[in-house]
Amino acid sequence: MPVIPSPSDGIDLRYDVAGTGPPLVLLHGSVLSRAIWRGLGYLEPLTEVRTVIRMDLRGHGRSGAPHQEAAYTQERFVADLLAVLDAEGHDRAALMGYSLGARIALSAALRHPRRITHLVSLGGSAAPQQGQVDSVFFPGVIEAVRQGGMEEFCSRQGLGPEVDSRRGRATRQAFLAADHLAMAALLAATDATTGIPDEELAACQVPALWMAGTEDHPRFEQSQRAARLMPKGRFVPLPGRVHGSTLSPPDEVLEQVLPFLR
Repeated sequence: MPVIPSPSDGIDLRYDVAGTGPPLVLLHGSVLSRAIWRGLGYLEPLTEVRTVIRMDLRGHGRSGAPHQEAAYTQERFVADLLAVLDAEGHDRAALMGYSLGARIALSAALRHPRRITHLVSLGGSAAPQQGQVDSVFFPGVIEAVRQGGMEEFCSRQGLGPEVDSRRGRATRQAFLAADHLAMAALLAATDATTGIPDEELAACQVPALWMAGTEDHPRFEQSQRAARLMPKGRFVPLPGRVHGSTLSPPDEVLEQVLPFLR
């Protein structure tokens, strides 16, 4: 697995590469890792048409996990992403992100449009994020993680030691592997993320596919609005899905993503 230093603070950034074709970077959501793309069935179909780069975002997986809120700004995430592209020798790439990863992909497309060929936003948003981590997880999540650790984070979402479903156990184990102080810092930084002005979205010429669950409020409305503002944006609803089920099952998502990337 390649590892490079972040250009902003030197922490380790880990990622892997598979497949052939034009590059596509996959960016996971908060408290997850690059493993989600293989686990949910995205990796194999995508590697048939693309060189797929799966990043462990800073604070997640096997990448470095600083404990300072200032380490998790959009600027640092985008700098990490571009550093990985540079390390792999790619001037341009498509981006596909879920939740936090979708916001990073959007930030990269707005700030470095010449380097981004396509943007796929899954459960993403261009709106201010104040209060949204409580909405996605549960009220008071930042302090709960800071004080009670990842066990508290799991238990508050019905993923305590008694969980018996296969998916529930796998999700619990993934959450418990996270550094709780890094996650608290990440969630606090996310909560402080400001909105993207409409005029910036309207000026972006990167082709963008926005998808969100019809039961994922307010992400559904926010994604729909952002897609409408972008000149080359398109919105596709995912019927019946909430935020946590945006990616699963993958078939309905890939039916839209694969033709879009082609």
